[in-house]
Amino acid sequence: MADVAQISEFGKILIFIITGFVLVVATLFAGRVIAPKNPNAEKLTSYECGEEPTGSAWLPFNSRFYVIALVFLLFDVEMVFIFPWATVFGNHELMAVDSRWGKFSLLEMFVFVGILILGLVYVWVKGDLNWIRPEVELPRTRVAVPNALYDQLNISQADYKLKEFSALTEKEVQAINPPVAAEAPTPATAIETPAPAKRPMFKPTFKKPGNES
Repeated sequence: MADVAQISEFGKILIFIITGFVLVVATLFAGRVIAPKNPNAEKLTSYECGEEPTGSAWLPFNSRFYVIALVFLLFDVEMVFIFPWATVFGNHELMAVDSRWGKFSLLEMFVFVGILILGLVYVWVKGDLNWIRPEVELPRTRVAVPNALYDQLNISQADYKLKEFSALTEKEVQAINPPVAAEAPTPATAIETPAPAKRPMFKPTFKKPGNES
């Protein structure tokens, strides 16, 4: 009797992915068919932590949102690498072959975690983990430009107006609303005189055909 072919590890991963995809599609399809549909103005609004959104969404957000999210994502993703290390470190068969694997993997993890701790200490010292920094650090530059020049530049640009947003290009706007050329004012005493007719530079001559007899 022939041996039954076993599914490889990659085949198991493929089956897992296909199963997950089928379950997601089936769940969405069942929700679309079974779930009641009663949309109204309140249900169609944006959900923001249960609070009613007010104003426009185009607002400047504090950069702390992005900094803290990136720091969390960085350390959260790096911690995932500990799981495959733990499987190798806990493999007794591998350790029985060569005991140096245990020391090497342990030393490697100490180095890895040490780098993460140094990064955490750096972020902590810089104050990026605080929502409100205790001290405001003003940027300093080594230039010989006086502050009065910056103030004068800010005052001169204070009356700058933003151009209204339009989905049309400048050429399309000009095609819809062509600019009207300003007419030059004509003085009341000016008398319009017709332009003299230009005489031709040469006089054409025509040959008469001879009488054919």
